[in-house]
Amino acid sequence: MATAALTLLRETFGYPEFRGYQADIIRHVSEGGDALVLMPTGGGKSLCYQIPALLRPGIGIVVSPLIALMKDQVDALRQLGVRAAYLNSSLSLPEASEVERGMRDGSLDLVYIAPERLVTPRCLDLLTKCKPALFAIDEAHCVSQWGHDFRPEYLKLSVLHEQFPTVPRIALTATADGPTRSDILERLGLQNSRIFAASFDRPNIRYRVAGKNEPKSQLFEFLQAEHPTDAGIVYCLSRKRVEEVATFLCTKGRVALPYHAGLDPGMRERNQDRFLKDEGIVMVATIAFGMGIDKPNVRFVAHLDAPKTLEAYYQETGRAGRDGLPANAWMTYGMADIVTLLSLMESGNLSERQRRIERQKLDALLGYCETPKCRRQVLLSYFGERDHPPCGNCDNCLRPVRVWDGLVAAQKAISAVVRTGQRFGAAYLIDVLLGKATERIKGFGHDQLKTFGVGVELRKEEWQAVFRQLVAMGHLAVDVEGHGGLYTNESATGVLRGQVPVTLRSDVNEPKRREKRSLPAAADAMNSPEDEKLWQALRALRLSLAREQGVPPYVIFHDATLADMVHRRPGNLIALSEIPGIGASKLKRYGDIFLKTIAETAVETAD
Repeated sequence: MATAALTLLRETFGYPEFRGYQADIIRHVSEGGDALVLMPTGGGKSLCYQIPALLRPGIGIVVSPLIALMKDQVDALRQLGVRAAYLNSSLSLPEASEVERGMRDGSLDLVYIAPERLVTPRCLDLLTKCKPALFAIDEAHCVSQWGHDFRPEYLKLSVLHEQFPTVPRIALTATADGPTRSDILERLGLQNSRIFAASFDRPNIRYRVAGKNEPKSQLFEFLQAEHPTDAGIVYCLSRKRVEEVATFLCTKGRVALPYHAGLDPGMRERNQDRFLKDEGIVMVATIAFGMGIDKPNVRFVAHLDAPKTLEAYYQETGRAGRDGLPANAWMTYGMADIVTLLSLMESGNLSERQRRIERQKLDALLGYCETPKCRRQVLLSYFGERDHPPCGNCDNCLRPVRVWDGLVAAQKAISAVVRTGQRFGAAYLIDVLLGKATERIKGFGHDQLKTFGVGVELRKEEWQAVFRQLVAMGHLAVDVEGHGGLYTNESATGVLRGQVPVTLRSDVNEPKRREKRSLPAAADAMNSPEDEKLWQALRALRLSLAREQGVPPYVIFHDATLADMVHRRPGNLIALSEIPGIGASKLKRYGDIFLKTIAETAVETAD
């Protein structure tokens, strides 16, 4: 079995060796075992069920929640010569009937099915007429009420084990904290399965959090400095903000497309298609966009508003750099984000237990945003990896944060909250501390308070950071049922009395100069004008072939594969076949034309 799996990996998928737990997972599932696989985005989860499905007799059934994801996976498999299809609402009746025929007569190796269709009596009856090789449940966190993408239809997937008890099941996800992991095992009936938990580390991603000042301008400066022509995703919390940011970027000369649930479905589909198939598109979206997006050369994911949880943040930032090349996860974050997230949590119809867990998740997110330590350490610790060394590839590692004794500043801030009646927001309190005698402040008589003007030693931005961190530490809380006013928690008394130490991080504005990348991205790794010319020629050829077939360019070859062609300059099919990502089917299909482009470009360069 191990030899057959390795042969498939090399000849069909074009990779020389398995990575991490892949070989162990494939062996376990191929031999009929159930598994829960926790593996980061870009870690090679798909191979963990695709290869066992090809090794075992029958058809691999893959539960996938998104139509776009199914199409991408099937397009990529067909390029490799794998007999794959999908069954979802996008198919016409004749098209669906053809797929069902292929399932019955055994002419398909893998079929991707939406969960809501799979659990219908008609589809379950169809499966009894086939021979399922395995059931792969992708994006398995969708089954959990604690997961950020909870989908009720996933709860019905336990029927697979009930009706097909001897067929192995493999559940896969890139994000699952403790409660989510337990939910997956319980709700899918996988308590006796083997758990494979790879490291959640994505070393190619650089994590950064910037204090929110003028977020749209901050975003544009970031893009201009580091990603002037790259494809990426910008996440916003509301539909209105998505539209505003997309329009703003377009006025600045970027090709930016909006994506949110309020758009016409046809426009959403067109925008997503452009993002997948064109180069350099910026997708501005709510969290309605992204789950299962396979585009490997997303070079950045930016959050203009803080995500709801660290789990969601990890999932969303994980869409960057799936090809293993350098990518950025960049976020702006401010007090307004805390108020919004607390409001969303309080407005939900949650039990006391649910509310407690959601508050713990929010506290973990705030802790990540405010930490002066290595961000990767904090992020990985959340997923149970507590011994990771400082990464050297996050903002806090690259520019160590100064921490300072913030007790006096905290006392002034808390005193301002108390003396103004514990009902005003941070912006008003900062004006009091800075001694700004606005009409509103004078109207309330707060210009006569002892705290009026006692905070002039700090700038407005610095006081914003102080209040933000006091909320994150739990000394202050936000009245989400009112108008976002701040009030004191029990620990604030200890701060006022000087009994509780307060250490604060000193936020500094991000430099406008371009950050030095820790690793070269494919386009930046060209060592000469000749390399650059060949790189552009290969990308143009790939784009032309992709457009002819109506598939995304990365389905033909990933950037990393093209970069290897540039560096190795293969002169024949044997040499080309040794490049990772080129299996037998792609070698036969594209080998000659890519070798011809390499040779012709060499001649042009020599001339």
